[in-house]
Amino acid sequence: MLTLPNILTLSRILAVPLLGFFLWWPDWSLGYLVGFFLYCLIALTDYLDGYLARAQGAVSKLGTFLDPIADKIMVAAVILILTAQGFLRGPYVGDFHAIAGLIILLREIAVSGLREFLGGLQVSVPVSRLAKWKTAFQLVSLAALILGGAVHGQPCQALGEGCKSVAESWLHVAGLTTLWTAAVLTLVTGWDYLRVGLRHMD
Repeated sequence: MLTLPNILTLSRILAVPLLGFFLWWPDWSLGYLVGFFLYCLIALTDYLDGYLARAQGAVSKLGTFLDPIADKIMVAAVILILTAQGFLRGPYVGDFHAIAGLIILLREIAVSGLREFLGGLQVSVPVSRLAKWKTAFQLVSLAALILGGAVHGQPCQALGEGCKSVAESWLHVAGLTTLWTAAVLTLVTGWDYLRVGLRHMD
């Protein structure tokens, strides 16, 4: 159980509350900068634990169980905190950007339930290349939003008095754009998983 890959996976889970602490105050630019580096470190361990487990032949049932859970805990925590602190809002459409985060969260819950159902039938669902792209856009979008909090500060709900222009808050805009890209890919890949599951439902 205490192999290096499993320790890295557990460290990702234990680091999430610390990440949440640094992101809790939207006006704390230094906290968001530290949170950005911590987020990147957590994302790096996501790659390292899988790579080391395969390279060392140390793939375990515990690691297989915890790895996707660790990913979902981090993504869900960051999306919820950024939404609560007003970072999933932007020019012209305001808080509507939170819908992209909601789509991602709902898909993760649905796919987790579907995988549990199919696991009971001993049916495996391999991760598609498109799903990997979804994960990449998702990780980049959240990183951009966190870094935007450090560089630009808390975003305004709409352009106007006291609000920065799109050019002045480009990191935040890039984060929202890639978040919507991840949300669209989430719907596509979620439907692919659902189609597989429907074949085994009588």
